[in-house]
Amino acid sequence: MEYGSIERDILVEASPDVVFDVVSKPEHVQEWWPDEARFEPVPGAPGELLWRDPDTGETMAVEMTVVEVDPPKRFSFRWVYAEPDRTGPSLLVTFDLLPADNGTRIRMTETGFREMGWEIAVLEEAYNDHVTGWDKYIPALGAYVDKR
Repeated sequence: MEYGSIERDILVEASPDVVFDVVSKPEHVQEWWPDEARFEPVPGAPGELLWRDPDTGETMAVEMTVVEVDPPKRFSFRWVYAEPDRTGPSLLVTFDLLPADNGTRIRMTETGFREMGWEIAVLEEAYNDHVTGWDKYIPALGAYVDKR
């Protein structure tokens, strides 16, 4: 397996403008992905995504930086940095929003796994973890858009 990128597509019955808000504004993102999202949808803005373990109450925070904000076409950010000061390799998540019949095709792409410099076992585990995560959260994104 290549472990280079993850791509997911989903078709939703909402305009690109509505979908753009859902993937780029923290108050919407935290409804379908992390438990809490803290960022400004402005290129270069730092932020963080937080997940809480329901059993222990412990919180895992992952730093992120907004990369591109091009309404209503694209939103992207970097996360999972190699270094704590947001330098070095990181993963890039891009949401491309494509007008489609009666709605929008959301194309999520996550890249940068091979560039992280991880040993193969770590790379494989991280990649598979993200595949599992996106397999859960992309349908949750679609369901949240449908409710709006």
